Amino acid sequence: MNLTVNVEKNEKEYVLALSGEIDVYTAPRLKEKLLPLTKEKGTLVKINLEKVGYMDSTGLGVFISALKSTREHGSHLVLTNLPEKVFRLFEITGLNEIIDIEEKVRGGL
Repeated sequence: MNLTVNVEKNEKEYVLALSGEIDVYTAPRLKEKLLPLTKEKGTLVKINLEKVGYMDSTGLGVFISALKSTREHGSHLVLTNLPEKVFRLFEITGLNEIIDIEEKVRGGL
């Protein structure tokens, strides 16, 4: 499966709506679109994961890189609408304690 990344900008906020799978094949594309947005001081980068059916450790690595970049550049990262199985990855690794996660969805895809 593929990964679709839709980006919308509102004032000082980017909203990325992801759909598909985040794995070793699709993570580089996500990273390429996401990291430049985190380098704008004072911006909020919100990522909607509601339609992500699968994510592996490569995807976690992308979000860790994005978090580091936001801290270096004075922006903020928020993940929203995580399906239960995606949220579980963040929970198992303890990343839910350091990444701002607004909402999680029951079940998911």
